[in-house]
Amino acid sequence: MSRPRVVIVGAGFAGYRAARTLARLTRDRADITVLNPTDYFLYLPLLPQVAAGVLEARRVTVSLPGTLRGVRLVLGEADGIDLDARTVRYVDPEGGAGTLGYDRLVLAVGSVNKLLPIPGVAEHAHGFRGLPEALYLRDHVTRQVELAAAEEDTKSCAARCTFVVVGAGYTGTEVAAHLQMLTDRLARRHPLPGGLRPRWLLLDVAPRVLPELDERLSRTADRVLRARGVDVRMGTSVKEAMRDGVLLTDGEFVPSRTLVWCVGVRPDPLVEAVRQPLEHGRLIVDPFLRMPGRPDVFACGDAAAVPDLERPGSFTPMTAQHAWRQGRVAAENVAGSLGLGRRRRPYRHRDLGFAVDLGGVRAAANPFGIPLSGPAAGAVTRGYHLAALPGNRVRVAADWLLDAVLPRQGVQLGLVRAWSVPLDTASPELARVPGGPERPAVPAGEELMTHKPRPEEPVKPEPGGEPAKNQPGGEPAKNQPGGEPAKNQPGGEPAKNQPGGEPAKNQPGGEPAGAGPDHPAPGPVKRTDPADPADRANEPD
Repeated sequence: MSRPRVVIVGAGFAGYRAARTLARLTRDRADITVLNPTDYFLYLPLLPQVAAGVLEARRVTVSLPGTLRGVRLVLGEADGIDLDARTVRYVDPEGGAGTLGYDRLVLAVGSVNKLLPIPGVAEHAHGFRGLPEALYLRDHVTRQVELAAAEEDTKSCAARCTFVVVGAGYTGTEVAAHLQMLTDRLARRHPLPGGLRPRWLLLDVAPRVLPELDERLSRTADRVLRARGVDVRMGTSVKEAMRDGVLLTDGEFVPSRTLVWCVGVRPDPLVEAVRQPLEHGRLIVDPFLRMPGRPDVFACGDAAAVPDLERPGSFTPMTAQHAWRQGRVAAENVAGSLGLGRRRRPYRHRDLGFAVDLGGVRAAANPFGIPLSGPAAGAVTRGYHLAALPGNRVRVAADWLLDAVLPRQGVQLGLVRAWSVPLDTASPELARVPGGPERPAVPAGEELMTHKPRPEEPVKPEPGGEPAKNQPGGEPAKNQPGGEPAKNQPGGEPAKNQPGGEPAKNQPGGEPAGAGPDHPAPGPVKRTDPADPADRANEPD
């Protein structure tokens, strides 16, 4: 008798935990396959430390083949799901198509950047959901300070050293806290003319920092940020983004070359194409994490609306803590449904508290409801991350030790260009490359289970050599309705400047971006769809 086949789509917190637990429970009595765009699990909570240069990039990545023994890894992105035929279609990193059959399916595709219909944001802002975005932001911020130090014009210098973060949730707060410390160190090494100091703005329409967390954590974070000189503005957001600055909702124009978008996330749009009942874009599942009417399909993490049994009538929030624990329950229930493990059980949780790393020795934490701040919270936060990391603990601890005793290396690596990490992207975990395959764009409501590759028509450049901008009829991006990033056109023109004004130049291999039809250098365009009434400028991270 053949072994049952289990396919897990996604290897984030939920997918990785599901695969690891299922491999332990089944003990080679099932064929377990993980479909994921990368060969690593990304520990997102430490990503701000990568952007700030505290940790090297590989420290927050955990090898899937190296830690998931007995699990087969297939590199690719899910392209379609046929629930009746029990198959998952995917596109591999080189554009090839494949199909995986399953007896049990676990959907753990996670979430992507949430883009609101604000003019200019898609063109001039960058998100913070993947390793490429963190590496780009680190280079970009370093470059702005170095360029500012050589500026003779005071206004231009001030604009380069003004950094705007939108979204004061978990991610935005940590990004502002860590990168503010980085720019202060860089400014000491590269003195700015006129005694200027780097300026950071943290914006949110919410009434306080960390609106989704305990008020005591919020007050601690707010106090630390303001003491460091961060301009925290609650009840304020971006009305329009431009290359040379941002217009705020209160009417003020802030000259800046940097806009970091951390307003929240939305479930991966593959979820919509499954054509099953949704709750705010998430698949509705029962307390056992099964899809109603589909006992062979499970969903967990950010992709699933899981009933909160502790608060009847509500659903668990989209947090890493929930995703990690749901992955384990999903694996146990899958094994139970195959007769290979313990009995099925519903998902129940108890909040263990939260920890927000504010850089250096400062943090805000409430483990088991006990509010902490200062060095004590910093120690608890780092201890929590070391315990939660499924690998690389010694390397992470060594980097923390070295950062405490040695000066940080403020250099640009130049590995990721602005056009490689557009905000409106289907896959924030992957940097775009010239001529690389892209995940197909699928508008909300369009059937993906019968998807066929779409021919891509070149967009002609506008007169005068500028790369073509927004074109009518453009297909919307997979992860955001109405906004597929346009590609730079043939003819050797550089990609449209991103925040900081740096055009994409020669790519690896010596060919200029946009050198031919096979080597497009994509850049984002504006959303053209009507605003979703459910969209708000403040979403939980």
